[in-house]
Amino acid sequence: MVRGLCLVVPAGLALALWRRPDQRTAGAVLLSFLTAFVAIGLANKVAMAAGWWRYTVADGLFLGIPLDLWLGWAVLWGPVPLLLRRRLPIWTVLLACGWLDLLFMPRLDSLVQLNHHWLYGELLALLLGVPPALLLGRWTIDQRQLTGRVLLQLFTFTGLALWLLPSAVMAGGDGSWSHLVDDPLWRSSTVVQLMALAAVPALSAMTEFASRGRGTPYPWDPPSDLVTTGPYAYVANPMQISAVLVLALLAVGTHSWSLAAATVGAVAFSCFVADPHERTDLANRLGQQWLAYDAEVKPWRFRRTPYAAEPAALYLSDTCIICRQTRALVECTNPRDLTIRAAEGYTVAGLSRALYVGPDDLHASGLAAVARGLEHSGPGWAYLGWSIRLPVVRPMLQLLVDGMGGGPRQLPTAKET
Repeated sequence: MVRGLCLVVPAGLALALWRRPDQRTAGAVLLSFLTAFVAIGLANKVAMAAGWWRYTVADGLFLGIPLDLWLGWAVLWGPVPLLLRRRLPIWTVLLACGWLDLLFMPRLDSLVQLNHHWLYGELLALLLGVPPALLLGRWTIDQRQLTGRVLLQLFTFTGLALWLLPSAVMAGGDGSWSHLVDDPLWRSSTVVQLMALAAVPALSAMTEFASRGRGTPYPWDPPSDLVTTGPYAYVANPMQISAVLVLALLAVGTHSWSLAAATVGAVAFSCFVADPHERTDLANRLGQQWLAYDAEVKPWRFRRTPYAAEPAALYLSDTCIICRQTRALVECTNPRDLTIRAAEGYTVAGLSRALYVGPDDLHASGLAAVARGLEHSGPGWAYLGWSIRLPVVRPMLQLLVDGMGGGPRQLPTAKET
């Protein structure tokens, strides 16, 4: 009865607060629940590993956690405060959720046995679960804080795809996370490094969605504009390809034939269920622009040359040795639909770094400009460009290049020359 109430009460509150929300709000509520679900699961695994608490029941467990309690917990921390009052201060929700746990968890001794350090686990769960779930839901509804939405979605869907799904598959089949630790170091490190390399197209595509499309990968928070740059210039579904490759590599690393079969199932679902629905939605929203792109760029198959609706230009200085060498490198890759020009001839005053000017007012400077130029040279060079432009990688590489003499320069403008 106690376990049932832990699920029924939060679910009843959520249903009572449900007031026929629009599609975006409904999607935000679901996203808030998923974020809380992942965060609570992670916090519980840490707490159980640290000995802060353990569950005393043997049935209805998922990853060692009572599933009904886990679901009710996630509903109470995500959808309920989001539906109750969207403008309620975060700290108020945090205190309320903490107060409820402090009140009820010590009384659930028939379900969970608490260690005297259990408050550490409670604090971890609160900080990891409540603010991300609530903020992501509010930002999605209000269409603000795009960078924050993308980062929190990355946390949520990485947790779902690379932890919860594989764990559930291996729990019902074969394989184990322990293989990644127990296998020889060279083998485990190779798998992890290949997974990181396979994730580059997806990470670059998410960045492109935010910077070019002003949206996210979440179906109820999509880009407002069609994205045809970055990985999307070569393949129509880079995120799905990355996810499948990472799951396949994870199946190898965990010795799981079940996870390998689930990976094949994910491809089938994408091809026969998700892809037709997505194509219909894009055709309805974006019309002829999408149809022209769809005729040239296909899912699951990389183009040899990039799709380009309009030509682009890369400006590099003629009076700089490093810039001339960079120009020679880019030219030898035989870029398509890219004109390389002298930066000294740029007609706008103040140019001090390499500059890329692409379609739809796309501008990139410094190392990012060179990376954009490489994206015109085939999928191999484009992959290098995507890697360079990743949000954390690019600033670090730019500092390194600046320190080696590739920093900004005062160049004469076209009128001065």
